Amino acid sequence: MTDTPSCGAAIHSFWQQSAALPLLGEADELLETLHERRQVLLDKDPDAVDAVALIDVALETPVIKRLLAAVFETSDYLKDLILKDLASLCVILSEDPGEHLSMLCTRAISEAQENEAAAMRHLRLVKQDAALTIALADLTGQWSVKQTTNALTDIADATLRGALRFALRDFHRRKKVTLANPDDPELDCGYVALAMGKHGAGELNYSSDIDLIILYDSENSCCEDKWEKSKTFVRLTRQVVKLMQERTSDGYVFRTDLRLRPDPGATPPAVSVLAALQYYESMGQNWERAALIKARACAGDIKVGVGFLNEIVPFIWRKYFDYAALADVHSIKRQINAHKGHGKIAIHGHNVKLGRGGIREIEFFVQTQQLIAGGRNPQLRGRETLPMLAELVDLTWIEPEARDELGKAYAFLRKVEHRIQMQRDEQSHTLPTSDEGIAEIGRMMGYEDAEAFKRDLRQWFECVQDHYVNLFKEEQELGGESGGNLVFTGEDDDPDTLETLAKMGFQRPAEVTKAIRSWHFGRYPATRSTKARERLTEFTPDLLKALSKTDNADAAFNAFNSFLAALPSGVQVFSLLRNNPQLLEILAIVLGASPRLAHIVARRPRVIDALLDPAFLGDMLERETLEMQLGRSLGEATCYEDALDAARIFGQEQMFLIGVRILMGSISASQAGAAYAMLAGVIIRFMLDYSCEELEQRHGKLTGGAVVVLAMGKLGGEEMTATSDLDLILLYDHDEDAKMSDGEKPLAPTQYYARLTKRLITALSAPTGEGDLYEVDFRLRPSGHSGPLATSLRSFKRYHATDSWTWEHMALSRARVIAGDEKLSTRVRTEIQAVLGRERDADAIRSDVAKMRARIEKEKGSSDIWNIKQVAGGLVDVEFIAQAHQLIHGRAHPEILHPNTAECLRLCVEHGLIDRGDGEILLPAIKLYHDLTQILRVCLSGAFDPAASAKGLRDVVVAASEDPTIDQLQVRLKDYQAEVRACFERIIGPVSG
Repeated sequence: MTDTPSCGAAIHSFWQQSAALPLLGEADELLETLHERRQVLLDKDPDAVDAVALIDVALETPVIKRLLAAVFETSDYLKDLILKDLASLCVILSEDPGEHLSMLCTRAISEAQENEAAAMRHLRLVKQDAALTIALADLTGQWSVKQTTNALTDIADATLRGALRFALRDFHRRKKVTLANPDDPELDCGYVALAMGKHGAGELNYSSDIDLIILYDSENSCCEDKWEKSKTFVRLTRQVVKLMQERTSDGYVFRTDLRLRPDPGATPPAVSVLAALQYYESMGQNWERAALIKARACAGDIKVGVGFLNEIVPFIWRKYFDYAALADVHSIKRQINAHKGHGKIAIHGHNVKLGRGGIREIEFFVQTQQLIAGGRNPQLRGRETLPMLAELVDLTWIEPEARDELGKAYAFLRKVEHRIQMQRDEQSHTLPTSDEGIAEIGRMMGYEDAEAFKRDLRQWFECVQDHYVNLFKEEQELGGESGGNLVFTGEDDDPDTLETLAKMGFQRPAEVTKAIRSWHFGRYPATRSTKARERLTEFTPDLLKALSKTDNADAAFNAFNSFLAALPSGVQVFSLLRNNPQLLEILAIVLGASPRLAHIVARRPRVIDALLDPAFLGDMLERETLEMQLGRSLGEATCYEDALDAARIFGQEQMFLIGVRILMGSISASQAGAAYAMLAGVIIRFMLDYSCEELEQRHGKLTGGAVVVLAMGKLGGEEMTATSDLDLILLYDHDEDAKMSDGEKPLAPTQYYARLTKRLITALSAPTGEGDLYEVDFRLRPSGHSGPLATSLRSFKRYHATDSWTWEHMALSRARVIAGDEKLSTRVRTEIQAVLGRERDADAIRSDVAKMRARIEKEKGSSDIWNIKQVAGGLVDVEFIAQAHQLIHGRAHPEILHPNTAECLRLCVEHGLIDRGDGEILLPAIKLYHDLTQILRVCLSGAFDPAASAKGLRDVVVAASEDPTIDQLQVRLKDYQAEVRACFERIIGPVSG
């Protein structure tokens, strides 16, 4: 590594006490290479006589020869280190390993280098020397696990400090920072590295990454430019990371991981102390509490690091720690719950860290209890695992037997872990899959008999598993139905979790885990509080199970994610879903099958409260019940604006409930149309009353004044869907001598009722802070756009007597009075009956209807069979047939004058006005059309394309039609449309201009 040292020919007594490691019997052959390299060293450097002599002594000392032979047999990495630099081996064998490592740490920290390349080489050679020293000392059997892990931690600290000191000096030289003392660059630099995990605890494993959080003091640091501070320290961090982990011809020092910092997906590699404190105080997660137990300032400005850790003591060590928080911590490792200790532990390929009975379970056995009790017992706030096991016994949290068994298991498994990593310097924790590989690890552990090694290994795995299962025996199983991990903490994807999600039916499990991690990091308003995240953690497994049962689990999850993003707060909703499994299942169905309802839930999360109504999924609500509920809500309003908000909340919830009932198949299309219409009617009546009251407060009343609202179109026919507009006409009457209203600001009747109509439109359609209700259309009033908004009954009579068109009479066939004065309502119904009951020219009506259908088809026609309304032979054709019959036969058969299309057709067939054969086409067709229209309007805001739609949506469409498959439904739909068009042309006439 450096110039060949003069080390004499004495082997330190430490090495002469090595345990005799079992060999395969090929030691002499394996060590021939060492003899050859000995000669190469001597040829290269004649002054290396002492080193060569020491190698000779080592090879003549049986215990050291066996140690080196075992290394050659079992570890390519250590073998390469030895052969690469025999001089280093000479120095190692001539010194006590602890003293030698102290020297290496001093060199790493203190020896300044001229440039980056020199610094990188220097640190890598120090690490190689240390890696060989520590491995050999461990393999002798003389070093305890604690000595080994402490030594690895010391060299990690030293090399990190060396890298940081070089980077600080380099930035100082380039005038990026101004150091208080360039000879001691860490002093008062305001920049610190916190060691996390095993590094922080002094328990680093042989080939571990080092997990760091990099912080800087934004007030007092070596970077004086406050605008450049963040950029400067980020660049400094990147240089330090490069110095540590970039691979060169000399390898690397330590892989460096910065992903334990606050919210790593949204923060830079270096974070200000203030930003970190704000994060932990507002959004810190329970798994981060567990991680910060082991945090330690290890490099840089130690005072800044210690100050920070003192500040977050209340965050880590809560005085009161409930078991919901414990469940959140425990989510870091759930596999034990999925297995519950059943089944045999496989040795081949078993993960000694993360697998059942592994090291992580011992660590979490300790950490979870530290988190529960550490707030009240400061003696439980230590970083190291084994000393904390002892403290748990002293505090009577565990029995001495558990401490002793887990302590021995920990030591054994950590040794196994180190030997796995020594073989190739890989961060692996997995045992070999072959018998030969297992035997090799066994020999490194001192076992001659591989079976004995496997027996001991299984014994310790089972011992750990038993203790861990007993600790969490009351925990709810949090894996999928078939068992498995569901781990969403940290920044990395857990492979077993991805596998579990895939088995559950998620096609893009990595996207699911990424989204759930964003929940844990408090990226959404609803997940910013600790309590909300704990509640979310509790029901996430149930949520995933429910979503996985939908036909498109990914789409359902994405919809829930959007819903979550829109929630203003989460604790109440999460508790609601956690405690109401049926509600969660219903929500999953909505999210999985209806993009439109899912969007409503996302925009207006409060609508899910309505699903808790005991009447939900029972009989449809009666008008009286709706009126009582809306009246109660409006009764709490203190002003007109409050009333509008209350109406919107009520309307949105009730429309959502109707939609969910349709989606779940608990009501038919005809029931749904009537329910939507009944709801609209109730809201219109209340809003008309409020509008009248608000108008009267300013403008008074008209003598004899009365008003009614006439529902037209789908509202009039009680065929409304989830997206239907309200087609309305407002009719009024008053005493002939009433010229002005009697209020403070009197108005003439025309102005008065026009303003009333505008207020009603506003009450029904204007968006407020609670959203909107309906689109309102008054174009079906006499004279359409050109006429006044409100129409007097006299004008209505006169217009329909002299000026109205056939299409207006057709529209009038669906008119229905839904609100207003009872006496005026009776007069309006009588007038409508009179208009529809006139004597008419049947041929002229048929001609007008055919021409009208042709004109509409030219403007809005479609060849898409899923444009059910406008396609040839679609809903418009059926409606026009019914309306034509009402105009032609209404005088002789007033009983057919029904605003509902299906009911009108049924009556026409019953009275022989439509051939029974045509009836057998039209009635099933309109039922199918309405069934499909209802489900599509509930589920979608746009067009339906089966090929591009989620399977869940296709399935609910098919279920609504009662066809076996979507293909068969499309065939039936085409057939119906062809038959309906033929029926139209047979009854009404050809569709042509």
